Amino acid sequence: MRRNKVVSLFAVGALALGLAACSSDDKAADGGAGTTTFKVAFNQNAAHPQAKALAEISDKLKEATDGKYALEVFHDELLGSQAETLEMVQTGTVQMAIVGGSLLENFNPDFSVVNLPYLFDSIEHQMKVLNDPAITGELYSSIEDKGIKVLVSYHAGVRNVYTKTGPITKPEDLKGMKIRVIGSDTNVRMMELMGGVGTPMAQGEVYTAIQSGVLDGGENNELIYSDLAHAEIAPYYAYTKHLMMPDTLVINPKVLADMDETSRAKLLELVNASVDTEVKLFAEAVTDRKAKAEAAGAKFNDVDFDAFRNAVLPLHQERLTTDVTKKIYEQIQAAR
Repeated sequence: MRRNKVVSLFAVGALALGLAACSSDDKAADGGAGTTTFKVAFNQNAAHPQAKALAEISDKLKEATDGKYALEVFHDELLGSQAETLEMVQTGTVQMAIVGGSLLENFNPDFSVVNLPYLFDSIEHQMKVLNDPAITGELYSSIEDKGIKVLVSYHAGVRNVYTKTGPITKPEDLKGMKIRVIGSDTNVRMMELMGGVGTPMAQGEVYTAIQSGVLDGGENNELIYSDLAHAEIAPYYAYTKHLMMPDTLVINPKVLADMDETSRAKLLELVNASVDTEVKLFAEAVTDRKAKAEAAGAKFNDVDFDAFRNAVLPLHQERLTTDVTKKIYEQIQAAR
């Protein structure tokens, strides 16, 4: 059954009013000092590995700061699409959010260098590179003046193509097919090189779009494919393994700066430590969700991997247009 994501206008309005009202007024359990609660926007459910990592951060942060700080996660796109919640982080309406890494390209095109297809050899390679300040520090800090600070990058799975009409085994099979991608020029171009038509769309709209024929399929990891019931309407899941794009945990820079030094250091420590937790949980979740998708009728198949990889490699050179991207790309290659 498809996920329902219908929120009344009244509920949205009430939520918007409540966000500001409860961001710093919650009382600690001891009845004494108040707890500053950071609102975190997230587009997946509470069972997602990243949601569990955030819950762990919140518990440990509240304990370490004697109830001074905590997080409250709003799941299932309750606060809007990722693009919308990024704007909320910029204005401070929402303090933090997890968003797909490619969305940051809209604020600095250089972010495309870490969102290229077939870029990383493994999860270990990806996390080692993306969370090394010596490699990505300059890139991450480049959008702070726009109200966005990248705290950490999480593993967001390996993305594969799925369709409603039949198995995909080679780029030619995608000809003319409208495949949902995250909204960035890099992703649209990637799908074009893979043979399809990249169609940006908010995640919450994809089920209906595939069901109605507006889309022919999507591309994502096994968790989202299963959790959003896309296996019901697009049962052919092809292991193109084309993209290991990160998700990023971002915060409004002023929110972080306004914390006392000790609490801020603890938050950063817990965020960095949460990467290992998230990676472990993600691996376990992939096995679980694949089994659930198969039970719902999904058919998984391998593809001509080299054909897809060779088709998109020109995109690497197309996106290496600045000294920053060229330097980061070389460091990524050296870290293999």
